[in-house]
Amino acid sequence: MKNKAFLHRFGFAIQGLQDGWRRERSFRTQALIGLIVVLGAALLGISGIWLAVIGLAITVVLAAELFNSALEALVDHLHPELDPEIRVVKDMAAAGVLLVCLGALTVGLLFLAAHS
Repeated sequence: MKNKAFLHRFGFAIQGLQDGWRRERSFRTQALIGLIVVLGAALLGISGIWLAVIGLAITVVLAAELFNSALEALVDHLHPELDPEIRVVKDMAAAGVLLVCLGALTVGLLFLAAHS
């Protein structure tokens, strides 16, 4: 798979987005929340820097969810039976997503505090 043309590799990434959308309810929910936030921000006419920070926070949340989902799919495929160590791996990946979501929430709260 190494050294494929850019468009070929780009296709893999698009396929990953499609798989994430199709398979992961959390990804769809977070994407919808992100869309609502962006639309709300646009309606409020917020400044470019705040739009950039909010957009980055949304992107990081969605990327973290995809990384978590990919890790869970790999772990489930390689180790389908229940195992305490596998649970730790999956819980830690989920905790990473939670931290990123809390960071995005903090961005939103700081924006509200700055504009109230």
